Formats: sequence, C-alpha cells, structure tokens
Amino acid sequence: MTTRTTYWLEYAWLDPHVQPGVAVEVAGGRITAVRTEVPAPPPGAEVLRGLTLPGLANAHSHAFHRALRGTVQVGSGTFWTWRDVMYGFADRLTPETYHALARAVYAEMALAGVACVGEFHYVHHAPDGTPYADPNAMGEALIAAAADAGIRITLLDTAYLSAGFGEPPNAHQRRFSDGSAEAWAERCAVLKERDHARIGAAIHSVRAVPAGQLATVAQWADERRAPLHVHLSEQTAENDACLAAHGCTPTRLLADHGVLGPRTTGVHNTHLTDEDIALIGGSGTGTCMCPTTERDLADGIGPAVALQKQGSPLSLGSDSHAVIDLLEEARAMELDERLRTRTRGHWTAAALLRAASADGHAALGWDDAGTIGTGMFADLTTIALDSVRTAGPLPRLGAETAVFAATAADVRHTVVGGRHVVRDGAHTLVPDVPQALARAVEALRA
Repeated sequence: MTTRTTYWLEYAWLDPHVQPGVAVEVAGGRITAVRTEVPAPPPGAEVLRGLTLPGLANAHSHAFHRALRGTVQVGSGTFWTWRDVMYGFADRLTPETYHALARAVYAEMALAGVACVGEFHYVHHAPDGTPYADPNAMGEALIAAAADAGIRITLLDTAYLSAGFGEPPNAHQRRFSDGSAEAWAERCAVLKERDHARIGAAIHSVRAVPAGQLATVAQWADERRAPLHVHLSEQTAENDACLAAHGCTPTRLLADHGVLGPRTTGVHNTHLTDEDIALIGGSGTGTCMCPTTERDLADGIGPAVALQKQGSPLSLGSDSHAVIDLLEEARAMELDERLRTRTRGHWTAAALLRAASADGHAALGWDDAGTIGTGMFADLTTIALDSVRTAGPLPRLGAETAVFAATAADVRHTVVGGRHVVRDGAHTLVPDVPQALARAVEALRA
C-alpha cells in the first residue's frame, strides 16, 4: 500500500521565488502535487516551519576524509603534504570501519540538508592491493552506509592506476588500483543499482589513469549512460607534468580521448587556459566547485563564472569535509569570486541554490530530483528563519538569507524521498551523530 503524506511548507523556494503557504502531496516517495496559496496546514499535514528548499546534492565527497578534520589544519604545508596525511588514514580503512565512518558522515550530511551524495570512491582493495573476497566490499559498505543514514548515493567508482605519468602506484596507492582500466571495468560491472543508489564512474585524474586507458573508462560510462567525474587541474603541478608528458593540458588530453561531454563533470577545474574553458563549456561538461576544500588546501579560485558562461553547469561538493555545509559552499562561490575580482553579484541567490540542488542532482544522474515539482523525488530541506543568523530579513528574501546568512546548523528538517530523515534538527535513524562520528574516527586512529 502506497503511503500518502502532505507536507505544508510555511515558505517554499519555488525557483526562482519564495512562496508562502505551499502544500506538497507525496506518494511513493515522489511529489504528486504542489499547491500554492494554502494559508494554513491542511488537516493531518506534516508542518515544516521556516524556508523549505529542494533537498541539496553534495556532488563530490570522499567520506573517509572526514577523519582528517582538525588534524590537517595544524601547521602549514601544501596539497601534497596534506595528501601524505590522508594516505595514513586510507591505509587503515576496512569495509567495517569504512561503513561506520561513512554512515556517520552521511548522517552529518542529512543534518546539513543533503538528500544525495556523489561518493568519489577509490579505496577498493586491501592495503597490499589484494582484492577482498567480495571485490566491491568497500563500495558496498558505502552504499549500505547511505541507506542507513537515509540519503541517496551515486557511487562514482574511480579508476586509479598510477602514481603519476608513467609511474606505478606507490605503497599507499596499491589498494586503489585494479591494475588496468579493463580490470576496473570488470569489477565495476558487478555493482548493482538499487532504489537509493546509482552507479557512476570516475577518473581520479589524468596523472592516475594512463592516457591510453582513459577511453575505456569513458566508454564504460557512456554505454550505461552513467555520470563520469574527474579531478581536473586542481594543482598547477599536475598541469606542468601533463604538458611535459603529453604536450597538452589535462583538459585537452581528456577531450582528445573522448572523456568530456554532458554526462561528465570536472571537479575543481581550477587552473585552466582559455582553450580549456572553451573545451569544457562547449562540450557541456559540468564543473563541480568545492570552495571550502579548495581554500583549505590553498588550491586557488577556479574560473566558475567563465565556465558557466561557456555552457558548463555548476554543482557543489564538500570534498574533504573540512566542513559539511552546502550553504557555505554556495556562499563561498560568490564571495570568493568577489575577492578575486573586487566586484559583487556574479550569481543570484537562486542560481547558487540551483547549483546546490537541481544541477547537483543532475551531475549525479538524478535528473528527477532537486526541484519541488510534480513527479520529482520528494526531497525537502527546511531552514529555520528564526535563528540568530536568519532572524530579521523579510521572508520573500529567504533565498538570500539561506545563501548569505544561514549555515548547516539552521537546517531544521530533511525529507528524502518522502521520508522524514531529520526532524526538528535531530536525525531519526542515527540517534547520536556526534558520538557516531567520534567513535568512527577514533577507530581509524587506533
């Protein structure tokens, strides 16, 4: 029997405007009707007070990086010294500890209003590179963790085959590698989609997948019409190494091997030439910006405005989880660009919310999510309008309040596929998320 529920939204962001008094009817996890100008809750309706947005999409996550929070903020260093610390945590992961950590991390995401995560997953095998009895044990742990935390997942199973151009995997990277793109594809083909999980592909970077094997990954994704993500030009050192090895930029290398296209998303896209921007935008390749990680690692500010103008859809991710707050990622997109250009108003609040919702879901292969509309997944994120951060502005300015003042701490409710996963700021499936995080991180330190 299909469960039917009506949610009454005190205020709702119905792109691009805020509407008061909206009734959303839900059946089978989907929105069946949206009625505006409903001044009071209908009898029996679930009441969501505050501003309700579509459920947010975290388009780029490495769940185990959450264990690095605080640790990698000590002292100075570079991306490359940060990476050495990251390897230490990756070395200690098992399917059991990864499930426990990811469950807690995804619960933290739900508390922040996230309905779906794109997990860029490359820790595939035992530390010495030996496959587990189930070759996809680590990926299955992540899929199960998302179910336990009540959110959807796109598992972006990642090809990671080399330490650099022409270099074999190092000791830390052995567990990332399948040996070849063909072996990677065979292992991935066993993964099955389910109601809350879709399977996509990823190329870790041009330095981690030999040029001659890029097309194998791209074809695997194309045959399945699956999303394909790739870390792209995050570091100038990668650009320099690619020029030395191939005589071209990473973007040109990807274009020449059939990787770019409308189901592909470049993550970071930070250090690009004008030709790179034209190739990405002209092919409809998306751009996932992760501002809190990009500034934490001193990566730089990518040309997101130019990319979008050329036709690249924008999405957002929390990447290394220095914080998990998609509202902060949206805010940082605009504010970082203001610092870079010393001008204001590069995106409207509505455009930034779109990147955090509909366009993020689309980048993860969920075109039927991210909008409060009939036929869409019933994903709702409600922001309090009476906190110390959000009190005062007119409700019709709710989008601006959400983007430029609110934080993840202001998320009051999260509904995923019609299921009330976060109610009044408390997770309904993971009783004590802070304790779950602390225990999972401590297990990796032991």
